[in-house]
Formats: sequence, C-alpha cells, structure tokens
Amino acid sequence: MRGKNRKSYSPRKKNKAQRERAIESHSKDKKNESSEGSRPSKQGERRNSDSGGRKKFSQRSKSRNSRSGNRSGGRFKKSDLDPSMMVNTTIKLKEDKKDIQTRTFEELNLDPQLQSRIDKKGFVNTTEIQDKTFEIVAEGKSIIGIANTGTGKTGAFLIPIIDRILSNKNKHKTIVLVPTRELAQQVEQEFKSLSKGLKIFSSCFIGGTSINKDVDKLRRLNHVIIGTPGRINDMINRRALKLHDFSKVVLDEFDTMLDMGFLQEVQKIIDQMHKRNQTILFSATENPKQQNIIDNLVNQYEKVRVSEGKANTDNIYQEVIKPKDDTEKNQMLVDLLRKKEFKKVLIFSETKRQVSKLCRILKKFEVRVDEIHGDKSQQYRSKAIQKFKSGSIQVMVATDVASRGIDIDNITHVINYRVPSSRESYIHRIGRTGRAGKEGNAITFI
Repeated sequence: MRGKNRKSYSPRKKNKAQRERAIESHSKDKKNESSEGSRPSKQGERRNSDSGGRKKFSQRSKSRNSRSGNRSGGRFKKSDLDPSMMVNTTIKLKEDKKDIQTRTFEELNLDPQLQSRIDKKGFVNTTEIQDKTFEIVAEGKSIIGIANTGTGKTGAFLIPIIDRILSNKNKHKTIVLVPTRELAQQVEQEFKSLSKGLKIFSSCFIGGTSINKDVDKLRRLNHVIIGTPGRINDMINRRALKLHDFSKVVLDEFDTMLDMGFLQEVQKIIDQMHKRNQTILFSATENPKQQNIIDNLVNQYEKVRVSEGKANTDNIYQEVIKPKDDTEKNQMLVDLLRKKEFKKVLIFSETKRQVSKLCRILKKFEVRVDEIHGDKSQQYRSKAIQKFKSGSIQVMVATDVASRGIDIDNITHVINYRVPSSRESYIHRIGRTGRAGKEGNAITFI
C-alpha cells in the first residue's frame, strides 16, 4: 500500500547542525506550554469531548501540581508508570501460546439473517471474549467483560443484542455509552454493517455535530442509541430523547468513562431507564478503585476475564528511549520516522498544545503528518483519521482521544512522545498496534 505511495515522500536533505537548530527553535517555548486535562467541562459541548477544559494555570500552579501528583481541570497528573513495564524487546512465539478453542458463529444458533451478515464480513470463528460472553448477554444477564484491545469486544455485545432485537423488535431497546466521539462512530459503523437490511435502526449522538439534525434523528424509530454521555444528556434535557422503553445499557470502555469524570452523566442517563434490566460493561483494563462505583451501577453481574487487565505484551515489542533533552528527542523521532519499517505511526502526547507543536515540527521535515485532539472539529478529526487509514499520511499525532477511538488496521508503531499519566492510558495506547494477534511495536520516550 504504502510501498508505492512512499515514493512521493522525499524528505529535504539537511545536515545535522541545521536540523538540530530547526528543531531547537520549536522547543524553546516548552516551559510556557499550558496544560490540558482529560476531565470534561460541565457545560457546553466540551463535556462531550475527549479532552478537558482549556483554563490556563500559572507556572506556580503547574509546579505545585506536579509536586502533588494530582490533576484537576487542566492540570497534569504525575505519571505512576514504572519504565520496566514498558520494556519487552522479545515476542513470545505463537507456538508457545496455549491454543484457545472457540466456537464458530454457526454454532451460536443466531438468527439466519444476522448469520448471513457475519458470513459476508468474513467472520467464521468467535474470539475468546465473544465465545465466553455470548450466552450471558443473549440471556439478558448483566456482565463485566475484560479483554485486550483488538479482541472483538464490540462484536461481543453487538451480536447478541442484534440477535435479541430480531427476535422481538418491540423489546430489547439498547443504549450504548462510550467515552469518545471516535469510538461512538466506530461502534455505529459496526452495528450498521451487522444489521444492514434487517430493518433495525440506530442513531449516533456525539459532540461537534448539528443539534437540530440530532433532534431529527430521534423523531424516527431507534432500536439502538449510541453516543457520548454529554450529548446523550443534552438530548434528554431537550426532551428529544426518552429512555422509558430502553431496557439495556452498555458501557464500553467503562473504566475510561468513569476515569474521565462521566460518572454523574452516566448516572443521569441510567436514572431515566425505568425498565433497565441488563447492564453490560466492557473494557481492556480494570481499575480496582472503581469497584464501589460499579457496584452502585449494577447489583448482580457475572464477570468474564480473558486478560488480566494489563498490557498484552505477547505480540508487541516495547522499548524505552531516554534522550537527554527535547532537541535530541525530536532528532531521534525524525530519524526513526525515516526508516522504511515505520509505515503507519501513531504518536501520543499529553496535551493539545504539545500535539500541535510536534505536528508543526514534523511538517517542517516533510513528514506526512496530521493531528487530532479536542480542539479540532469533528469534521477535521474524521477526515484526518480517514487520511491515516488510507495511507495518504504516514503519521498521526494525537492526545488520548485516539487511544480509545481509533480502530485502524496495520498500525506498525505506537510512539509515546510523552509518558502517559497512568498504566491504563499506556495499555490503551499501545493496544492500537499489534491488534488481532499481529505483531506490533511500541516506543516510549522518558
């Protein structure tokens, strides 16, 4: 794909001194960068976004906050990561892994129309999480499912939900809540591909889109509602969305949603579901500190765990690089991106400003790059992701908005330009590569 396209990429030749001066000119304002939180604002569309408020803090406040290790609003949270967990320079051979036997989709006795859609998508065997959770979800029981990224969690809840709706289209209406806009769109696309022509309908509600168009969507029949908590609540407050006949709720990437401060928003939505009889929670990670919150959301549930809620390192090379300063870091990064094996690279940084600054630096060296973060419009973000998918750009620079929302095949490398603030964030980030059992690469600058 990218082999032919790469001919059009011919970086400008510079000697080392020139390159270092160019990069250094972009690095001088490092100390003046404002911070960006991941907690949503309580007002307006920003509570729907994947990054938080834009309030600026003084240098003294930032210094004090870095010592305390807390984050509030736009402040940084000190990273609690041990660099040793980010190192894995060997990959376990496939023959060393335990062969996991799962059923075929035909063995699940699905509705024939749904089975035909699954066949058209080329799916034959269930994944482990799909196999172990199907009957639980299909029987209407509440569940918590823990599985690594790229293991089919979306299908694990959508397939049995669609199957139940087909059995009775007047029942089993479902609302799916996700933490980011991109993930909401991804779930809706998967739903539409599985339900095409079956006369069951869905609508997606996210920030950055037309309120009036969203209201129009709710005048039509919807069996499944998908969206971020902020925009869903907006529709409820406008009395455009009524959930009295919705009985199922799915919290996808629930640990992230709760960590981002969506608990009150989620609770408001659940309170509107007077007929709720099933709660479905799926995530790649699990935070023990959230257990009391989960127990308040759902009383009785089964837990299915096909991973430990930690990083899946079996098929991802993980390396740590420690440059002496930002100038050297940028030089190393540019040199890496010029290697032919770095075909499709996702780079993460902590703040919107850091992302934009790094994007400018890479463009200066003629790297085919774009950026996504909370300050970009939804239309811009969608176009940037499409360019990344198609291979018209080599590099995407992003905040953690992308670690929960991007489902792109064949990402060769994930690079943490800044160390993420938590273990959970690190897991979600590196999970963008090495998906579906393929080999991946993760590099972290510390």
